[in-house]
Amino acid sequence: MLYVPVHQMGVAAVRFNAYYCFWSIFLFLVEVCIAVFVDDNFVRPYVGDVLVVILIYAMVRAFFKVPILRTAVGVLAFSFVVEILQYFKIVELLGLGSSELARTIIGTTFVWEDFVAYSVGLVILLSFEKSFGPFKKEWYSVGAGPAGGR
Repeated sequence: MLYVPVHQMGVAAVRFNAYYCFWSIFLFLVEVCIAVFVDDNFVRPYVGDVLVVILIYAMVRAFFKVPILRTAVGVLAFSFVVEILQYFKIVELLGLGSSELARTIIGTTFVWEDFVAYSVGLVILLSFEKSFGPFKKEWYSVGAGPAGGR
């Protein structure tokens, strides 16, 4: 039987990382507080969008061993796709227009500024990863494969 290591198949290795899990839970709680308690024209629409990119990134890194830069760019692309789907009223197309949860998670309003907020989130998370993150060594193996090199 032929054995092919997971990192050579282009599949991210599943693993648990407590550091990123902590940040996922913390940022999720911050996002919930923003959604429930904040109703303004800056924190909820912009700070929430900056933080959601970091939240999704932390969630992915909590459970998969994937390179920093590849994960960050993938999360940014995902965020852009969700924003574009908002333009096409995806919540209504999926028949979820009456679901407050779906409307909150997916969003219902396309706004060009959200692309800027997502990009700012990317810059912040990459800056923190490079300066303070416990996995700074991964920056030197960015192109070494889906598991961050060996």
